[in-house]
Amino acid sequence: MTALVTGSAGHLGEALVRTLRDAAHDVIALDIQESRYTTHVASIVDRNAVRHCMAGVHTVFHTAALHKPHVATHSRQDFVDTNITGTLNLLEEAAAAGVQSFIYTSTTSVFGDALVPPPGAPAAWITEDVTPAPKNIYGVTKMAAEDLCQLFHRNQRLACLVLRTARFFPEADDSKGAREAFADENLKANEFLYRRVDIEDIVSAHLLAAEQAPAISFRKYVISATTPFRRDDMAALRSDAPRLVARCVPHYEREYRRRGWKMVPSIDRVYVNDRARGELGWRPRYDFDAMVRRLAADEDPRSALARAIGAKGYQTPVVAEGPYPVE
Repeated sequence: MTALVTGSAGHLGEALVRTLRDAAHDVIALDIQESRYTTHVASIVDRNAVRHCMAGVHTVFHTAALHKPHVATHSRQDFVDTNITGTLNLLEEAAAAGVQSFIYTSTTSVFGDALVPPPGAPAAWITEDVTPAPKNIYGVTKMAAEDLCQLFHRNQRLACLVLRTARFFPEADDSKGAREAFADENLKANEFLYRRVDIEDIVSAHLLAAEQAPAISFRKYVISATTPFRRDDMAALRSDAPRLVARCVPHYEREYRRRGWKMVPSIDRVYVNDRARGELGWRPRYDFDAMVRRLAADEDPRSALARAIGAKGYQTPVVAEGPYPVE
């Protein structure tokens, strides 16, 4: 297989390039920044550069994007240019080149305001059937790019799968309140209950999607760690998360006491990966239970791939109130 990976200098792009190379696949790695995992330095906004990279490609893994940290440092037009026009360029050239699988990395941020129920309501059970309500230009442009993928499947018969990934960045949280209330490792461990995923599991989902895209044709998937909760737990999760977590993963309390960690008092949403596990045969290895067991054994809870890639920073100015400017 010859694969094109966009955003190869980023966390997920590098992870895909590493994994594909280790499996002896030919990889064309495109990014605007030079890196050990980039073979072509160019922008996806440059149609000619995209066309040049698409020759002989079997699968496109499109991870390149402007992200939430760029909202305060880049214009809305920059987001449109990169996230929409760049995706359009890739889709046009992929269709023209006869690419067999186009895997688009989207984000759970497209759900936006749908992620936070009103006060007193149960936590939101977030599946692919939830109607997105983007709340910033990042979410709007990622949603528009998803629609472009669907359009090219419909009209050009391009096999496109959309993977809406949960949080996987290792950098500090953008919420000042969260940073002040929790140690960073504690905060990220808690998130594996409902909105975080290890990058090794994201890579495995992308590779499975690439294999199955020609048969599935078009589909959207939530890619997040497997939650221990059920849909009928949502009221209890919103009102008393520690009690429910203790019921579902009872051994967590001992390890949290040992480390002086704490559970969030309330959780407002849960990302549900049932469709990806059922249709792609995806088997994510890193969930909250696995985190707790590795921590209890004094092991690093991250995958080897996550440790190898490490943190890249937000590539935006650090400001007094957070790791990056918030609009």
